[in-house]
Amino acid sequence: MGKQFRHITGNATLDASLRGGVVAIGNFDGVHRGHQAVLERALEEAERRGVPALVLAFEPHPRKFFRPDVPLFILTPSAMKANLLSELGFDALVEQSFTREFAGHSAESFVIDVLEQRLGISHAVTGVDFHFGKDRQGGPAFLMASGERHGFGVSLVDAFRDESAEIISSSRIRGLLEDGEVAQAAGLLGYRFTVQAEVTGGQKLGRTLGFPTANMTLPADVALRHGIYAVRFRREDGSLHDGVASFGRRPTVTSDGAPLLETFVFDFSDDLYGETCRVSFFGFLRGEEKFDGLDPLVAQMKRDEAEARALLAGVRPLSDLDARIAF
Repeated sequence: MGKQFRHITGNATLDASLRGGVVAIGNFDGVHRGHQAVLERALEEAERRGVPALVLAFEPHPRKFFRPDVPLFILTPSAMKANLLSELGFDALVEQSFTREFAGHSAESFVIDVLEQRLGISHAVTGVDFHFGKDRQGGPAFLMASGERHGFGVSLVDAFRDESAEIISSSRIRGLLEDGEVAQAAGLLGYRFTVQAEVTGGQKLGRTLGFPTANMTLPADVALRHGIYAVRFRREDGSLHDGVASFGRRPTVTSDGAPLLETFVFDFSDDLYGETCRVSFFGFLRGEEKFDGLDPLVAQMKRDEAEARALLAGVRPLSDLDARIAF
């Protein structure tokens, strides 16, 4: 039986067994390969010291707090981020409430109130671009000096670059997903982009056409390109199934539909309603189209199924994390 991962939200008290740990600090939206460089350093430091490994993140994302009028495509909502960090081997995710009051705290207050008193850390790991406190007054040098004063160590990790020497960032990945480039995004993430939601009831049109789908409503800020994808579908019981998914507004059958993720799970007939499931995206097949009736739609869906089966038959894990998430 492995250790139990803790997801601590708001201002909940930290369990005594988690105090004295190594904490990786950042937003970590996407938990991409750049983030993983910071996270792996934290895991190594925690193992060396024999203490818990924690992640301190902020909820909501500070950009959503400071610019609420500008939509922000969150790559890994809270629950998905917790899943990924658990798979990487962390003991806990602590999500600090990012409120107006918190945003007004000084950098020194953040160190004392959060790092020292709430978490009782022995070591902090951050990227070299991490800033904190009111008006971003705290940076790497401030954090290192604070560590000396308050009795904790600090490790700084350089920005991580991909094979083309470009810095990997959440904004780059968002741009790729907005273009439907899920395979390229996976290369930067280090795993296949994955969403998680409850399966809900739909119009059941797919069932009458021979393509019953598991319908999931994703957060409104998800800006993934509308279209058809080769995917893998994981149930609550852990079982994994290949499939083909449509994300979009279903223009052939409705004129004003809200975006919906509809997954046709291959060789499967069980009831999925009410289950919280995951969909991992392996390849973009085509954009969303409006067909002249249901017959040409069904013919195209059969071609999509064949293409998705062929694509998924040849895939291999990109990393240990990808193997645990999508294989």
